[in-house]
Amino acid sequence: MFEVTMFSVLRQKPGFYSRLWRLALPIILQNLITTSLGFVDTFMVGLLGNEELSAVTAANTPIFLVQVIIFGLMSGLTVLVCQYWGKGDAASINRVMGVAMYVGIAISGVAALLLFLFPEGVMALVTNNAQLIELGAPYVRIVGVSYVFNAVSSVYVSMQRSTENPGFGMLVFATSMLLNTFLNYCLIFGNFGAPRLGITGAAAATLASRVVEFIIVLVYAICNKRVPLIPKALFCPGRAMLKSAAVYAGPVILNETLWGLGTTVMTAIMGHMVISADMLAAYAIMGNIDKFSTVACFGVAGATAVIVGKRIGERADKEEVYNLSCCLLLVSFLLGAVIALALLIVLPTVFIPYLYPLFSLTEKATEVAVTMCVVYIVMMPLKSYDISNITGVLRAGGDARMAAILDLCPLWLVSVPLTALTGLVLDAPIWLVCFGIYSENTCKMPLGIIRLRSRKWINDVTIREGE
Repeated sequence: MFEVTMFSVLRQKPGFYSRLWRLALPIILQNLITTSLGFVDTFMVGLLGNEELSAVTAANTPIFLVQVIIFGLMSGLTVLVCQYWGKGDAASINRVMGVAMYVGIAISGVAALLLFLFPEGVMALVTNNAQLIELGAPYVRIVGVSYVFNAVSSVYVSMQRSTENPGFGMLVFATSMLLNTFLNYCLIFGNFGAPRLGITGAAAATLASRVVEFIIVLVYAICNKRVPLIPKALFCPGRAMLKSAAVYAGPVILNETLWGLGTTVMTAIMGHMVISADMLAAYAIMGNIDKFSTVACFGVAGATAVIVGKRIGERADKEEVYNLSCCLLLVSFLLGAVIALALLIVLPTVFIPYLYPLFSLTEKATEVAVTMCVVYIVMMPLKSYDISNITGVLRAGGDARMAAILDLCPLWLVSVPLTALTGLVLDAPIWLVCFGIYSENTCKMPLGIIRLRSRKWINDVTIREGE
């Protein structure tokens, strides 16, 4: 990609960029709404105190693992649905959804059961701070159940997004998150006559909003005719589709699961550091900044997956698909550079004087939060490229195995060991620990470029008639 003529790939047919942003903007708005209200959620819990914020951060670590598995299902669904959409095959789209929903319900159901029965044991895997375990156990017991409903909703929303209807997901999750925020305000602090439940109230609000989200999706799915439900295909997807999903979506699910586990291990490392409460509180705030910063990146990546996958399904020439992908990845890299510049401006002007003081952080936690942000800014252009390359281009081309290798090896072989070494063994300076946390991006981009240029990732993964 990085040849003399690399910017020439930005020249595309008239209407290309308007289509790109028509697909990306609803995803960006959906993520922005979700992230904004998630930030409000974090802020409300943060008002209870530094310990409460740290407890919820620790409690959300196993929940995050469930979330990334669900995201893996959505990404795996995209690999197949985009190409079947290019062929206009509604029955196969239903079969893909059926496989994804069965797997999603099974995984989230087992996780919910474990979290409900053994909340203290799960919390103890993340932190050895007894106070954080006591505060977080009631939260994790309730909120785990919510992801059984969320698994089904997310699969259907992902199908609609993959068939060029991203606006539906924006409306569903906006409604869900608005309700979640309102219920948080009521149940955390005891407003409007509701009981003051603190952290437990935040979990109850999440569960209620996920149930409402599920009901909205169910009603829409029954009434929608654009991609109609075909019960026979949905509930009996068949062995051929199960095999296809295992081959092409299975590595994506495994990828997201192991990536989530790696991130969970990193959080656990911070939870066992000498300054565990300060590290976890700073990491919670940085997590929200990361979500805000990458909403546009994931929006472009989602649009990239749809555009590339559909062109492969339409049997486009390999060189056309390659040049199209180079264009979209260059857009992603430049977008990351713009976001990094914006963060560089708002860190000293907004975050340090206004944002961080809102969370009642200790002086040490504030120092950690600032350092994390500086390292994150440096990595942002690389991170943006990697998001589109792995979750957009390679997966849409059916190259899920190599995408998983590119995503997981830098995390498990570089980032996790370096964070453990600097944070637990060497008791290194904070900036070095923070570099360890974000160091995976220094490896992903160059390896991703090599795979991109090989063209080996361009594959038609659909099942043909009679197979």
